[in-house]
Amino acid sequence: MKVIADLCVVPLGVGVSVSKYIAACEKVLREAGLQIQLHAYGTNIEGDWEVVFGAIKRCHEAVHEMGAPRISTTLKFGTRTDRTQTMADKVQSVQEKLAG
Repeated sequence: MKVIADLCVVPLGVGVSVSKYIAACEKVLREAGLQIQLHAYGTNIEGDWEVVFGAIKRCHEAVHEMGAPRISTTLKFGTRTDRTQTMADKVQSVQEKLAG
């Protein structure tokens, strides 16, 4: 099953700047071969259910290995069975309505 997810990983107990931890998580997602789009407060992810959720687990493992004692994660995700839809399709649909 395909899934589109919005992931926000927040390492706790590591200071104010967390970009190096986010970069490590982005690397995990890329290595998993997923379609991803980084944004200011998280990452959109598109792919097969098992691959997406396995990569999210590996993100947590990587950030903990870097020394973060705690991680707070927000995850939103959706699936559909009526048709195939990508992240780009969803954005394009809204942009077309704005233009029209």
